[in-house]
Order: sequence, then structure tokens, then C-alpha cells
Amino acid sequence: MKILFTKNIDRTIISRELGDDIAVDCIEVIRTRALKVKPFDLKDYSLIFTSVNGVDSFFKNGFTPNEDFTAKNYNKIYCVGEKTKKELRKHGFGTFKVLKNADTLSKFITGKCQHERFLHFCGNLAISVLDNELPLQNIKYKKIIVYNTEEINPLVTEKYHAAVFFSPSGVRSFAKQNSLENMILISIGETTSRELRKHTSESVLTSEGNTLLSVFKLIRKEILNKD
Repeated sequence: MKILFTKNIDRTIISRELGDDIAVDCIEVIRTRALKVKPFDLKDYSLIFTSVNGVDSFFKNGFTPNEDFTAKNYNKIYCVGEKTKKELRKHGFGTFKVLKNADTLSKFITGKCQHERFLHFCGNLAISVLDNELPLQNIKYKKIIVYNTEEINPLVTEKYHAAVFFSPSGVRSFAKQNSLENMILISIGETTSRELRKHTSESVLTSEGNTLLSVFKLIRKEILNKD
């Protein structure tokens, strides 16, 4: 059994979670770079973060949310995924709401937050569901691009039994020069799975959560038959 992870992962974590009986390669398919954005007043805005890179680049640029809940104009922070929530915690900030993916976040906002104004701090290739859906519901929404994602498009000549994907941009980067056929395809979440289905008719295994541990759990259960 040979598995390809489309990003670098600590080998000790792989060994701990999957054991040492399988061959694993890690190949980066995208790279990110923080952009310089001049900080501005966030008053009267709710903030959206859909990735760790978005959080990291936000703070690198010197933005500071107002998290004083007793103040009239505090910033509500919405985020996608536990990793994004943990990254906010590293910088000393909590979250008003954590959703599983952009689809559920969009539905929550359109159902319960129609009178708020939103700033989404994200990358240049951010998933489009929010800017497709929120304006249609007359919700004020704006993307603030704080980092760039570059698709590397590596040519992978090795053959693998399974490949693991972590983002829609990672799928596009890999699929540019490589086939997705005749492999077990594993995805970190439904948004990434949706992108995979655009490039192949192969079935896709989707983790229940948007975390690396949930991906390992899926591999153990569906491929290694260990759980």
C-alpha cells in the first residue's frame, strides 16, 4: 500500500496514526504567501475566516479585532473548521460561531445574520460559495485578500494506491498534470470532495471533520481496516 499526501505532514504523526506498514510520500501541490495589506478600522463589521492562512496573514498585517463584548461595536468572528478556531485562539481571540464548512456558514448567515456586514479575510483562491450566495440575499459582504495561493502543478510519476487532498486548489494543482483515475481518493471535507468530482468519476472518501485526525481516522477505517 502506497499513499500520497498532497502536503507535507510530520512523519512521526503519520507513523503514530497509520503505523509503519505502509509507504507514504508527501508532495506539496500549492504554496501560500502572505500579502501586505494596510490595516483599517473594523468597526461595525463581522469577521469571517475560512483558513489558518487567513488568520495568520490577518494578524501579520496588524489587524486587531475588538472582542470586548460589552462594547457596542465589537467584532463577531465567524470561522470554518477547528484548525481555524485554534489559530485564532493562538492570537488570543475567540469565535462567535464555528461552522464545519463554507456551505453551512453561508446557510447560517443567510438564516440568522442578515443585518450584519461581513469582511472575509482570505486568499486569492478562496472558495466562492460565500460571495456567490450572500450578496444574493442582500447581505453586505466583502473579501479582503490577505494571502496568495499558488498552484504548483507538480508532475507525479510514481503510482499510488491512494491520494489524500486538503483543499480545492490542491486538487486543481494536482489534476493539471496528473490523472485521478484508478486511485482511492480521500478528501478532508465536502468542499474539497466537490472539486475532486469535477475532475474524475472515481468515488471519493470524505472525512467527517475538517481536521487531519479525521482524515487519518478515515484512512484507518476504509483502507487499512484498523478501526
